Amino acid sequence: MTDGRSVAGRVAALTGSAVGEARPVSGGDVCDAYRIALADGRTVFAKTLDPAPEGFFAAEAAGLELLRSTGAVAVPDVLAAEADVLVLEWVEPGAASAAQAERLGRELAALHSAPAPVWGGPDPRRPVHLGPVPLPSPPEPPSGAGDWPAFHAEWRLLPLLRRAVDGGGIGEGDARDVERLCELLAADGGEVAGPPQPPAVVHGDLWSGNVHWSADGRARLIDPAAQGGHPETDLAVLELFGCPHLRRLLAAYEEVRPLPGRSARVPLHQLQHLLVHAVLFGPGYGARCGAAARAALGLAAHVRSEATTGQVGERDEERA
Repeated sequence: MTDGRSVAGRVAALTGSAVGEARPVSGGDVCDAYRIALADGRTVFAKTLDPAPEGFFAAEAAGLELLRSTGAVAVPDVLAAEADVLVLEWVEPGAASAAQAERLGRELAALHSAPAPVWGGPDPRRPVHLGPVPLPSPPEPPSGAGDWPAFHAEWRLLPLLRRAVDGGGIGEGDARDVERLCELLAADGGEVAGPPQPPAVVHGDLWSGNVHWSADGRARLIDPAAQGGHPETDLAVLELFGCPHLRRLLAAYEEVRPLPGRSARVPLHQLQHLLVHAVLFGPGYGARCGAAARAALGLAAHVRSEATTGQVGERDEERA
């Protein structure tokens, strides 16, 4: 863990206030985090990582500002973002409630209605991060509604798969099934990806730990990998590890922004995060990657079968 005294000194210099108290708090699996009381009466949240990847905290700060710019969701104010530390306003935690979850569902629907200019991060020179794992973007990012499947395969799934294979986090058979899915996505993807979707502003790493339930009754989104992405990925990641009042949240979302057929596409949209976990935590997640890929491939086969059956039915009607 980073020395709390050194963090306090950095925060004092960045905020212009002496530090009254620095107390470690839960900050996730990657960073060390602190609740810091300032002598001027403010309380702030500071997180550090030693060593931090280049641009790590700058990317997080940019992601928070991107989410804020939509006017759809609440995020903590960014007070400072340096190479070694990120300082945010302190938001007093509270119990997760159905009312907060329903409000968040409606806010996420509004967020996902905000267009993004391209697929991927807002600055191609600066990767977004899922935890410590960088997600690069192409130098000339695509922007079309039909571009997501190929973009997702080439710039998200395959780079993560290569890292998982190299690190022993996924077995040969499971890796091959992920590759088969990527081939399908790159070729067309419509059978598995669903209707074309233009790039929308997404949180990008919306597991339940990145929803901060607050004492003031409005949940804040934290630790984003905000980018131009597919809205169904945010929702699928919320489902991946569970979330308080999830049914209420999703129902409120779909009242505003219905997504027919979304449940069948959940494995596809969870695969990216499962691959990150295979990279970081090993083959237990690699097996889940293979299962998700096979579920997505099964959906594609089902869509093709239904299309063939429909075509046969149409020919029969014509002959009659």
